Amino acid sequence: MSERCPVPLLWPRMAHSARRDSPELPDFSLLKRLARDQLVYLLEQLPGKKDLFIEADLMSPLDRIANVSTLKEHEVDKLYKVEYKPITSTSDQLCFLIRPRIKTVKWICDVANADKATGKFRRYKIIFTPQKFYACEAVLEEQGIFGDVTTDEWAFYLLPLDDDIISLELPEFFRDNFLAGDQRWVRTAGSALHLLHSLYGPFSKVYGIGRCSKMAYESWREQVAEGEQRTRQAEIGRVFLIDRDVDFVTPLCSQVVYEGLVDDIFRIKCGCVEFGPDVTSDKSVKVMLNSQDKVFNEIRNEHFSNVFGFLSQKARNLQTAYDKRRGMDIKQMKTFVSEELKGLKQEHRLLSLHIGASESIMKKKTKQDFQELLKTEHSLLEGFEIRECISFIEEHINRQVSMIQSLRLLCLLSITENGLMPKDYRSLKAQYLQSYGVDHLLTFANLRHLGLLVEQQPGETLTVMESKVGKLVNDKTAGKLTDAFSSLARKSNFRALSRRLNLVPKSGEEYDLRVPRDMAYIFSGAYVPLSCKLIEQVLERDGWTGLEEVTKLLNGNEFAVTGSNGADSKAKNDAQRIILVMFLGGCTFSEISALRFLGREKGYKFIVVATAITNSSRLLESLLDNHV
Repeated sequence: MSERCPVPLLWPRMAHSARRDSPELPDFSLLKRLARDQLVYLLEQLPGKKDLFIEADLMSPLDRIANVSTLKEHEVDKLYKVEYKPITSTSDQLCFLIRPRIKTVKWICDVANADKATGKFRRYKIIFTPQKFYACEAVLEEQGIFGDVTTDEWAFYLLPLDDDIISLELPEFFRDNFLAGDQRWVRTAGSALHLLHSLYGPFSKVYGIGRCSKMAYESWREQVAEGEQRTRQAEIGRVFLIDRDVDFVTPLCSQVVYEGLVDDIFRIKCGCVEFGPDVTSDKSVKVMLNSQDKVFNEIRNEHFSNVFGFLSQKARNLQTAYDKRRGMDIKQMKTFVSEELKGLKQEHRLLSLHIGASESIMKKKTKQDFQELLKTEHSLLEGFEIRECISFIEEHINRQVSMIQSLRLLCLLSITENGLMPKDYRSLKAQYLQSYGVDHLLTFANLRHLGLLVEQQPGETLTVMESKVGKLVNDKTAGKLTDAFSSLARKSNFRALSRRLNLVPKSGEEYDLRVPRDMAYIFSGAYVPLSCKLIEQVLERDGWTGLEEVTKLLNGNEFAVTGSNGADSKAKNDAQRIILVMFLGGCTFSEISALRFLGREKGYKFIVVATAITNSSRLLESLLDNHV
């Protein structure tokens, strides 16, 4: 497909090219070393041979910190996955490495009580990570084994997934905080920030928007006030905190940059992806996806339409490098084998994997009428042809294409239109429940609670700016005038934000995806992600001044605070151009690509810290309640 494009044109602005003056990123491997040392210390608190039970979703993060041989060195005998059933371990010492979840603590109590009943004496140690909650200790007390176990905390807050991506690996943060209103993870986010501040700070300026961001900031400030201050050379200058619910549109859009597509289709887990036989034509392989993979590093941020052109050029270059060996004498051949061959073989292996992945993505996407789907999304974002979009969504639901995808389109329709007209809402909801089961009623309640899928109330059909600021008509009249205003009906906060921040470029303009001109390239030129646009605007203005109307539309909770340590925010040293962005509730690979693009354009380097990496499927799966 891209074979015909003149390849040299493709690469001047490619993902890996950076402004020459762009600053160096801090070294985050220190975070891994600290976490490993603390875990080793905690294991040594239980001397002698022991069996270690690890919670399933901690296995991948643990593997990035301490491998099996490290654990064996510290007298861990056997490793088990927590499976909530009676255990087969015969060891006298059991160590449990778990998240602070009541279900898991209850299971540990069952294990200990079963041992008591059979007169078996063992020592038990529970290591909670990243922290323990009072509720967990209360369960131990209730079950009568509080005195029989020792508990500890492994303060493993941050896992570096790449040079510029750090994850808290807490996918439950989103549901717990935004749906259940459970704020127990806020302090965890504050502690993660505190750790980064103590290692790479002091920060000169902190900006943020969202209720959770404000609380995390306050929690961090409290921890700073409690600890001692050290003056050191800052490596990170500015910090931006943002709540996921400030921008739901971006994670609900289909991803079209390479890394985002790989995540949508193959699911990247903890920086690692498993490619099956459809990619490898052989057995499944696990691949680490980060900047060490030279092939991946050059295509990760590229729009998918550019990827094949790059890979075919890479294959030709590789062939040329292999062909060099023809006509070499013995000495040259020896040098070639010892210095170049290994690297070429590794590159060859990675290249064939990414070509396989790209072909697999192409097959899956053509099968699903992907172009038609993108067209519908773009129409929703622009606010055009809404009736046609609703027909497409109805067909999607009735053909039972995908439970999650249908839900995603419904949410996108609702957010971009400031809620659905009552008759549309009722009709679409009924069709969805008929297609996918009435047990999704609770899911609809969750989505309504979050404002993701709502019915317009009479009088809400005016645009937010007209109804809030203009006070054109009072509520009583608005109720009567709903029909008369139905032409205005579907203008929402999103529409108003989109106009104010210019999020949707004019559709008539040509957009060359090979030479992107703004962050909209990550959505084929159709939409600039709101989250990233806010970050760009606030950094440009050094605060929220001039964005008052925007923050009003986003329900406020914005803040901008200068560091109390006297760090000069105007100092043009390298640290000031390193910006840490913390997404509370998850962040997508598309947003990371957009920030990398912004960094290259403006001479910044962004470090993304997320409670977890998310995408539309993960976000919506966390809100499903169909397991009645």
